[in-house]
Amino acid sequence: MIRIVLITCFLQFMPAQTKKDFGELKLSIDSIIVTHKGTFAVSFKDISTGVRVDINAHEYFHAASTMKTPVMIEVFNQAKQNKFALNDSIPVVNSFKSIIDGTEYSLQLSDDSEDGLYNRIGKLETIRNLVVKMITVSSNLSTNILIEKVGPENVMRTLATMGLKDIQVLRGVEDGKAYDAGKNNTTTSFDLSIIYESIALKKCISKQASEEMLEILLSQKFKDMIPAKLPPPVKVAHKTGSITNVQHDSGIIFLPDGRSYILVVLSKNLASNKEGIEAISSISKRIYDFMME
Repeated sequence: MIRIVLITCFLQFMPAQTKKDFGELKLSIDSIIVTHKGTFAVSFKDISTGVRVDINAHEYFHAASTMKTPVMIEVFNQAKQNKFALNDSIPVVNSFKSIIDGTEYSLQLSDDSEDGLYNRIGKLETIRNLVVKMITVSSNLSTNILIEKVGPENVMRTLATMGLKDIQVLRGVEDGKAYDAGKNNTTTSFDLSIIYESIALKKCISKQASEEMLEILLSQKFKDMIPAKLPPPVKVAHKTGSITNVQHDSGIIFLPDGRSYILVVLSKNLASNKEGIEAISSISKRIYDFMME
């Protein structure tokens, strides 16, 4: 049997029967996790009741593309500060500076999930369109352009104002020298859940910014994890992440009856990414069934 380590469950003070019910939910999530090789973290919060279920919620994971949501937040933050407008156009480039020594590096089309932007190198693209590509199709090129525009240190500063200390957005994608030096973007399921709760409650940067970010997250094109086994009336505003033997999905689930909840599932040390996808979609379905019982 696969051993799952450091499993904890945090439930806010609720009547005994409710505690028992959510305790059963945690056990059923554990029963899915134990059938898959790897380490998983889960953070679930029912927004209407405030109840949380957390498993390995403060364990660090390579952020993969989940770090693109904090970058989006900082873009909206700087737009609110009038440093630029979202409809401003900036050059599309494929030359970036390593955070280690400032040497230049570029991205490879074969390693990116979106290829259209590479045809626009040397041309102009709006900041808004770059954000949309970064989130909905996980464009690495868009991400690096935006990170150099807003500065990773400013992303971190804004996260700190939200009380988040465990998410580290240090660099752009494919900064090989930074990777070799151990400078990686990291996250926890707990901190990501706080980010999405802030957006869901429309308290992230501003009400208007939250609504615009929600619209972008709802347009996510990769739907093989949290949304995969949910029925069509359910809407999911989310951002995925994937590198070798690492699969993540994180976001807000909107039920047809008006209720909503936060779900973040992170994984590492997987036998295969396919297993991670199956585990995350199964956990999502189990939580949905629980919410609909």
